[in-house]
Amino acid sequence: MAALRRTVEGPVLEPGAEGYEAECATYNLTCGLRPAVVVGATSEQDVREAVRFAARHGLPVAVKSAAHQVVSSAEGGLLITAQRMQGIVVDAQENTVRVEPGVRWTDVLPRTAEVGLAPIVGSAPNVGVVGYTLGGGQSPLLGRSLGYASDHVRRLNMVTADGEVRRVTPQSEPDLFWATLGGKGNFGVVTEIEFDVFPVTRFYGGGIYFPGEHLAQVLEAWRAWLPTVGEDMTSSIAVQRLPDIPVLPEPLRGAFVIHLRIGYLGSAADGAELIAPLRASAPVLIDMVGEKPFTAIGEIHLDPVDPMPYFDRSLCLEEFDEKTAGAFVDLTGPQSGCTLATVEIRALGGAFDREPVVPNSVPSRGLPFVVFGFAVGAPDRADSLRAELARVVDGLAPWAAERNMVNFLSPDEATDTDGVRQVYGAERFDRLAAVKKRYDPANVFRFNHNITPA
Repeated sequence: MAALRRTVEGPVLEPGAEGYEAECATYNLTCGLRPAVVVGATSEQDVREAVRFAARHGLPVAVKSAAHQVVSSAEGGLLITAQRMQGIVVDAQENTVRVEPGVRWTDVLPRTAEVGLAPIVGSAPNVGVVGYTLGGGQSPLLGRSLGYASDHVRRLNMVTADGEVRRVTPQSEPDLFWATLGGKGNFGVVTEIEFDVFPVTRFYGGGIYFPGEHLAQVLEAWRAWLPTVGEDMTSSIAVQRLPDIPVLPEPLRGAFVIHLRIGYLGSAADGAELIAPLRASAPVLIDMVGEKPFTAIGEIHLDPVDPMPYFDRSLCLEEFDEKTAGAFVDLTGPQSGCTLATVEIRALGGAFDREPVVPNSVPSRGLPFVVFGFAVGAPDRADSLRAELARVVDGLAPWAAERNMVNFLSPDEATDTDGVRQVYGAERFDRLAAVKKRYDPANVFRFNHNITPA
């Protein structure tokens, strides 16, 4: 390790060293990282030296930015952490942003807001920009009108498995550009990403909470309403069994609720008129929908921000008809015995279905709904929590698509080679595997949603 320490500016830590545990900390406390060595990269050069060291010593490489989607322990490998790489450049003339891999959306939003621009950020602004974007990036506000975050990337700088730095554009490296945007972390370490931002400063949205016993009628109202709204309206519904904790307002503490989420780009008056049928579908516990600055986009879903132990599963649905809705109520509703913290269904469609000007490998186009189940609990409850997630997922299997949304894959799903092939579809997976063979033939980057080289 002495040679590695001489060539990088950041810390080089082995198990037992002071700072090792903090450097390996993750958002999901059930997904611990246990690499043989961790390099806290401070620059692209540090990343390059770390990858070259790993190659010389036959070590596989893992990458951690915000650590929201760790799917492997990286045991026996080299972990590169990127939280020290915090560069952000906002170009208001070109409507672009460039960021390094340690940047989170919470770092970007105030900077773009200063110049009246907005990125295609997701429901949880606390996640890392790069990891979110490489998995597609689904926004609860801009997605139905603009598509995936991956669709608006202009350039990536990457260190590939050979230790070389590549400037990846549709012109310079078309196959690598296509594969990386949607292919998650399989092809190298992204050290900078440049993407478009848009002139959006506000929205009408937030959440409405209903008592959980009204799930059937809220779902039916939502189903009937979805075909009547345009691409400037995005929505989802979550069935939640909330913890009894002081941070929640009194009506929600320990409650079984339905959380309707709304993100609308039109005026507040038009938005209020559009969602009136949903507001009237059941008694309202709390209504937090209103006019908001774009920087408040996290208030649509109110995703938790503190690390916790959890398990999750997901699937996309081909349809959500009356029978699907009935099954959803049976599986998650008041008589279901469901113990999951959240089961949500997000409506997609619109620009999510359209190929971007420069195609990429995002596999979920054309799928109208994604379902995500979330169970909170320590590893000693793993079997029971996984069984409950499986019960819900299996119960929706008659309407499930084979393909899925990459960023929603659980560690179990993301590390199942056959499952990953199914998520992408055979033709797309085979093309990804061919690109992988060219740029990472030894599968150095395999602690991820792994695509094995052809």
